[in-house]
Parts: sequence; structure tokens; C-alpha cells
Amino acid sequence: MTKRTEVSPGNPNPNRPVLASHFVRALARIHRRRAGQPLPSRRAVIRCAGRIRRAAYASMAVAASPRRAWSRAVLRSLRGRASARLLGGRRVAEPAGKKIRVVSPKPSENEGNQEDELRRLVPGGRMMEFCSLLEETGHYIQCLTAQVLLMQRIADSMSG
Repeated sequence: MTKRTEVSPGNPNPNRPVLASHFVRALARIHRRRAGQPLPSRRAVIRCAGRIRRAAYASMAVAASPRRAWSRAVLRSLRGRASARLLGGRRVAEPAGKKIRVVSPKPSENEGNQEDELRRLVPGGRMMEFCSLLEETGHYIQCLTAQVLLMQRIADSMSG
């Protein structure tokens, strides 16, 4: 027998409470780091915005099923950033010899590239079959929508 869980009509995403708890905890950690410091500079504000963005993506990926390729890809990329930061942010310098000229494709060449564009937009979608890509895209959009609603509610509760 398989056990089915019912989702109430008011909550189309059963992972929304999990997403909210992960995101709020991450925001609290970011806020704790900043507490007691003088007014932040422009650079500090930009860094804080990046931390919030990474926290939002991480909480969304953790709240999603680990079976989802896009959530694994997001977590892998965030872990890669963390390990690069631990290594001192060293990057391999590119040779300054040749400059690459970017030429935009003609409209006739671009018509068949919608699938490739979708693969580029969905994390982890580069090597997927098309049907799997569409399924992952639907779930990714659903999670992004839940994330936007959560952030709007947090902003509304903080402002009023």
C-alpha cells in the first residue's frame, strides 16, 4: 500500500513551511553577524544582499526534494562558492592575449534554441532529457513562486 498525503487547496506547495523555516533561520544568522556594527557602507549592503540571495536559494533547494536535479545543482554550486571562499578566493587568471568578439545569432538560427535557453535557465538542466527538463522546470517555477510569496510576506510584516 502506498500512503498518499493530501494537500489543502490553500497550500499548493507542501514544502512552503519548510522553505519558510529554513529561510527565516538563514536571515537570523545573517542579521546576527551584522548586529552591533555601525551603519553599513554601500559595499557591505551589496555583500549582505548577496548573502540573502544565497540564503534564499539554499533554503529553497533544501526544502525541495533531494531527488530534484535543480535542487542538487543549486546546493552544489553554493558549496562550490563556500569552498572557493575557504581557499582564499584564488582564481586562475585568463590570458590577456586574444579578445573574443561576441556575435548575436540571426533570428532564423535562434528559433530552435528555446530548448537550449530553458536548459540554461534551470539549474542542472544542461544534460537532461526534454521531458525531465519540463518536469524539473515546472517544479522549479513552483518553488520560485513560493519563495517570492514568502519574501513578500516577510517584507510586508517588517514594514508594517
